[in-house]
Parts: sequence; structure tokens; C-alpha cells
Amino acid sequence: MTQTGSGWSLDRIVEAVLAELRAALVETLPQLLTALIFFVVAYVAIRAILRLVRPVFEAVYDDLVADLFTTVVAVFLWFGAALALLKLLGMGEIAASLGTATGFVALGVSYALSDMIADTVAGVYLLKDPDFNPGDEVVAADVTGTVQSIELRKTRLTADGGDVVVLANSKVEAEWTKKSSSGSAV
Repeated sequence: MTQTGSGWSLDRIVEAVLAELRAALVETLPQLLTALIFFVVAYVAIRAILRLVRPVFEAVYDDLVADLFTTVVAVFLWFGAALALLKLLGMGEIAASLGTATGFVALGVSYALSDMIADTVAGVYLLKDPDFNPGDEVVAADVTGTVQSIELRKTRLTADGGDVVVLANSKVEAEWTKKSSSGSAV
């Protein structure tokens, strides 16, 4: 055994550190087991919820939109589970700060992507609108032409001159007019 300047030997220091580590492990073991059980239950519950939600979205929307909405639901569920897990582990302040910061980031991102979100929402409505289909003659955003395709964010019209005009769905959905077979707007 070697002596240090304060009278402690290296063996005593190692024993003291190991004793503190054991005590901390025994103290946190219930929290860790609770967190592990919570994670397993959350995993099973989230998987079950997603299996219920996906067919509902697929019944109403096409595959692309159903995948998008299912992914959004999954992100929200996993984020909530992660915050609850942090709270169970005794890191409630971190969970609250993370939730608040994520809210501000989401607000900034949604503001930055507001036009894209508006186009996507309008695209969902246009895709479900029974009066707006490829092949229809329409007037939209001062363009007269035939609907070539309706996508999630944009609509393609073949103008009377043969040019393909790409319009944002939010502009099309806001105001469009279907032309009758006689050529007049309906």
C-alpha cells in the first residue's frame, strides 16, 4: 500500500469510489427498471396505434398522403414518449426545456414552410374533389387549359396554346372554374 500526502491509500480511494458507485446504482435501479418497462409498453402501444391509424388514412387518402400523416403521428407519439421517459428518469426540467425548444423550432419551421404546407393541404383537397380531375377544362389563376395532373403540391395544366403551366395548388384551390362542354365557365 502506498500512502498519499493526506493519509489515504490508493486502495481506500478505489474502495470508496466503488462503494459510492454501488450505492448510486442501487438508488437508481428502480428508476431504470421503470424506464425500461415504460419504453417497452410505449413501443408496443405506439406500434398498435400506428397499425390502427394507417388503414384509416389509407381509406381516406392516397398512399403518399397516408404515409405522410402516419409519419407525423409517429413522430408526435415518439416525441411524447421520449419526454415522458426523461421525466421518469428524473430529468423533468430537461424534458420541459426540450418540449419548449421544440415548440419554438416547430413554429419557425412551420412559418418558413407555410406556403408549402398551404400547397400540400390544398393538394389534398384537390385530389379528393370530384369536380376537379385530369382531363377537365378549367380556368385557374388566369390560365385556361386542361388539367394534366394533380400532385400533392402543384397542378399541371396544358394551356390552350399547348404550353404546360405549373401552378401551386393553393392558387388553384382558392379559385378555379370548370368550363362546360360548350366552352363557357360553369
